[in-house]
Amino acid sequence: MNFQNTRAFAQSLDAQDELKKYQTEFEFPQVNGKKTIYFTGNSLGLLPKSAKKYIDDVMNDWANLAVEGHFYAEKPWWDYHERFSAPLSKIVGAKPSEVSVMNTLTVNLHMMMVSFYNPTSTRFKIICEEKAFPSDQYMLQTQVKFHGLDPKDVIVEVKRREGEHNLRNEDIIAKINEVGSELALVLIGGINYYTGQVLDMEAITKAGHAVGAFVGWDLAHAAGNIELKLHDWNADFACWCSYKYMNAGPGSVSGYFVHEKHHNNKELHRFGGWYGHNKERRFLMEPEFTPNEGALGWQSSCTGVLAMAPYLASVEMFNEIGMDALIKKRNLITSYLEFIIEETAKETGTNLEVITPKNQSERGSQLSVILHGEGKELFHYLMKEGVIVDWREPAVIRLAPVPLYTSFEEMYEFGQILKKGIQTT
Repeated sequence: MNFQNTRAFAQSLDAQDELKKYQTEFEFPQVNGKKTIYFTGNSLGLLPKSAKKYIDDVMNDWANLAVEGHFYAEKPWWDYHERFSAPLSKIVGAKPSEVSVMNTLTVNLHMMMVSFYNPTSTRFKIICEEKAFPSDQYMLQTQVKFHGLDPKDVIVEVKRREGEHNLRNEDIIAKINEVGSELALVLIGGINYYTGQVLDMEAITKAGHAVGAFVGWDLAHAAGNIELKLHDWNADFACWCSYKYMNAGPGSVSGYFVHEKHHNNKELHRFGGWYGHNKERRFLMEPEFTPNEGALGWQSSCTGVLAMAPYLASVEMFNEIGMDALIKKRNLITSYLEFIIEETAKETGTNLEVITPKNQSERGSQLSVILHGEGKELFHYLMKEGVIVDWREPAVIRLAPVPLYTSFEEMYEFGQILKKGIQTT
């Protein structure tokens, strides 16, 4: 498509947008009495208006039924989490039996490590990416120490090549082959939070399995953003938060995936709990833990219904729209934003370097831009003008045009504000 940097052209794209109606289904913060241009859905998605009703439903059931809400609420609490399995399976490319929700992301990664990281004297190393999201780094370090090992001896980071911003899939695979029989686990972010790069998860998973290692994925920036085929890719496990592209609210519950090939493997350790125990026998209070079938057998604590309610509202919206429609708009609006950035750079004589891969198969709803020659003053200018962006040192802004609630005209408007900011700061 031949893009144009005009308001009329942007409005023409909005007129053809099949998802346009969903913009009114979200609450937007305001700056100076005006609706913001919100680019930080990759950190915290906007509030779906329907989430309030879902929370109110739980509160009303609590008020009217108290403990009986576990069984007699409109959506009974005792199996509330089971409502996620079918719609989430479509979002992450899994079977319903392979998916559920509980806890938060890092807690779930720790829970998965119980099952999928059991080092031996000969197979003990973990491969991750250089500069992984800090929570993943801390999780890996403390897990390794828990096993009495030194992270310096265990954790192998795949580094970017000199002068390059993104990882190369072939370098990850080469490192997997190099570590070989010593490799116990590959655990990497499917999308790099800093650059927005999407890795070749299928090829990396296949390479890890070829040397006898487990392969898991942190999908914090991937779930609800890109096409995932976790079952077909044969991933062993994956976890994701729900408050970024999934719009479930700050600190809301995490989703997780365990491939069906592991469901009946009694050799895998797991940390049990009441809600992971056989659902049909749960209230018999039996002394021995017998896990539920499927991913539900990794559950532990009671269902956090209030935390899950806004997530369910969002998941049902995703189920209504479908990932194909979201990805179609994502590709178009992200490309238009990239065009706007490039045009602004030309008009202002500024080096605005997009470090996110240009290939659409290697990116989602995020462009990371280095503001060469521009200080943090430009970031503050954008924020004061109602453009909510994310700043990362030394001089990167991350822009996430989420297809559910961003418009093409907003991309044009952002370019005008950015141009003025460059000229005045």
